[in-house]
Amino acid sequence: MGTSQICTDNCRSALSLVSKKILFTVTNDLSYDQRMHRICTTVHSRGAQVTLVGRLRKHSKDLKQFPFATKRLKCFFEKGKLFYLEFNFRLLLYILVKRFDMVCAIDLDTLLPATLVAKVRRKKLGYDAHEFFTEVPEVVHRKAVRYLWNGLAKFCIPKTDFRYTVGPKLAAKFEEKYGAPFQVVRNVPVYTPGLSAEKDSLFNFDTPFILYQGALNVGRGLECLIHAAESLMLSVVIAGEGDLSNELRLLVKDKGLEHKVLFTGFVEPSDLKELTRKAFLGYNLLENMGLSYYYSLANKFFDYTMAAVPCLNSPFPEYNALNEKYNLSVSCNLNEKDIIEAINELVKNENRYNQLKANCIKARETLNWDKEAMILASIYEQQVQ
Repeated sequence: MGTSQICTDNCRSALSLVSKKILFTVTNDLSYDQRMHRICTTVHSRGAQVTLVGRLRKHSKDLKQFPFATKRLKCFFEKGKLFYLEFNFRLLLYILVKRFDMVCAIDLDTLLPATLVAKVRRKKLGYDAHEFFTEVPEVVHRKAVRYLWNGLAKFCIPKTDFRYTVGPKLAAKFEEKYGAPFQVVRNVPVYTPGLSAEKDSLFNFDTPFILYQGALNVGRGLECLIHAAESLMLSVVIAGEGDLSNELRLLVKDKGLEHKVLFTGFVEPSDLKELTRKAFLGYNLLENMGLSYYYSLANKFFDYTMAAVPCLNSPFPEYNALNEKYNLSVSCNLNEKDIIEAINELVKNENRYNQLKANCIKARETLNWDKEAMILASIYEQQVQ
């Protein structure tokens, strides 16, 4: 193939999304969803008219300016079955009257209205599986709820025109279960080398700390980390909120560990990057409460790597595979004794810690959004060719 033909093909591909109207649907309030900010910005940069649809909560903050459009649907109910029913009904009404060429449902909890409208109007339908929804802890042990979501998945997923998820092993599981191919777009951050932790900031701590960033939900190993804190050579910083916010704060208070464990609450994405690069170690231990956790590939793992911060990791397949390739984290079982030993040993072993940090710096040249954005753009461009 000649150079002129390659240029022609590249130009045609780059222009394929121009003026296409694409909807993305989520159930969160859009404020802290860095993956969706990256996805929407990437698709918008290819010329598409992108709208990200989420929900407006009682305490939602005003959104920052994005290059793409946003819409937040106001719901009376905040959680549980009634929330999902209400939100899906409101989303159905919104999509029905919205002009679009393509709609991509993010996770199973927005897929039904997207499927119904896309098929009636003969529009392209995508599915972005951030997690194995029918295997999350909130679903997997509730027989009736799981049966309902499984039925919805089997009805909707085969009707989608394209599908992608966050890791290769999860993609293989989806393909096996639903008989449809899934591509992989990993949940990695934008490449930001050379970050310095020496500047003045919102976050100044007297001692080195281990950082957990993300939702404070069941199965994230946070109770174990708090129990271990008393015997750690590091302090603990927990950034985020979730279903266990109050319970975890009470646990810290009951153990008298306010001097060792700090809760920051929600942190803006730009501030979170700054906080992360100040950490000595990242925390990413999960309880094996279902296939969603077991085959997870969390964004926090890559955020720690991008900040050149080694992390403590569950010995699950996706993390093991990356660690075998890059050697940038410490594998650890989820129990208080192993956590204490793993962290304190790394604090004492300066040579090993520095090697892990150097490996993170090298690995982030590959594990970054610049690479994944090309895959994502290709997925959408293929739908209009």
